[in-house]
Amino acid sequence: MTLKDQSIEIREGEQFDNAAVERYLRANIGDLPPHMSVRQFPGGASNLTYLLSFTDSANDAPGRQSRQFVLRRPPTGKKAKSAHDMKREYAVMSALNGHYRLVPKMHVFCEDESLIGGEFYVMEKLDGIILRNELPTELATGEQKLSPDNLRQLCMNMIDGLVDLHKFQWQDTALADLKKDGDYVERQISGWNDRFVKARTPDVPECDKVMQWLDNHKPKQVDSCLIHNDYRFDNIVLDEQNPMQINGVLDWEMATIGDPLMDLGNSLAYWVQADDPQQFHMMRRQPSHAPGMMTRDELVQYYLKQSGRSVDSFTFYRVYGLFRLAVIIQQIYYRFYHGQTKDKRFAGFGFVVKFIDDYLQKQISELG
Repeated sequence: MTLKDQSIEIREGEQFDNAAVERYLRANIGDLPPHMSVRQFPGGASNLTYLLSFTDSANDAPGRQSRQFVLRRPPTGKKAKSAHDMKREYAVMSALNGHYRLVPKMHVFCEDESLIGGEFYVMEKLDGIILRNELPTELATGEQKLSPDNLRQLCMNMIDGLVDLHKFQWQDTALADLKKDGDYVERQISGWNDRFVKARTPDVPECDKVMQWLDNHKPKQVDSCLIHNDYRFDNIVLDEQNPMQINGVLDWEMATIGDPLMDLGNSLAYWVQADDPQQFHMMRRQPSHAPGMMTRDELVQYYLKQSGRSVDSFTFYRVYGLFRLAVIIQQIYYRFYHGQTKDKRFAGFGFVVKFIDDYLQKQISELG
């Protein structure tokens, strides 16, 4: 049994011209074995990720590939403005290579949309474990079982990786171009509010009370750091032999220069702990509820200790992170609602947006 992240057959409507991609890669990477096959990684609800395997024989069994790569491309259908920017993500990861050890090696970026209907890039494939909604059997009950103490330490290792990223000195690198003028917090609240209004469909709430609360309670930006903006377990690659060790961080699409506490708030939006409402567990994407995993409050306190930062209350960042998640979910649901994607996973996303809005309204009403 393997713990490595497994690929699947390509989902309907998400195929591309394999031959065109193969010709492009042979011309731009070179020295590749003669046979290419393509499969898809099942995770993710935004950009699409594929496994490209080059083998010496067309009959090579899985696991015997000579070279493997990962291709990322935008989703099909209408995209939100500035979203799914493959060129930007490729540039960020390329600039980080050699500076932040958890970034995969980048190989090539293709801006010719005629090849597969959109831009794409190809990077090295990192072998390892990606935690999804439940712990893999081997880590939960098998020979490599992780104890509660192990899982607590894994949480610390994850936060340490985020702290290291926030300490990165970006000012004298190409990443300095990501910095925008003005207060990051102000820009994010107005930006995500606007994105929700533009992506709203008639069957979801207006979220006006939550948006107004965020606008009225936004703090000043605490620092300017390189932030990942989607840092969570299902974007982290763990070592297969030592699952406590983090080998890589994926999905840098939304990385930018911004506020580190906003980044942590985004991460906690996905952190469903054991005592959360059942609806949260239905949308959980990582095993953050497992015995030994830290609570959100514990993660915040550990981050503050390791980073040397302080904050009187983390409530604003928690509300912001959840609302931002609701907007992302709504942007995806917009494409499903208008028939721009056939992925049935998105059919219930409108109900998720309503639940988050109801939950946040209750939270902010209790604050007075």
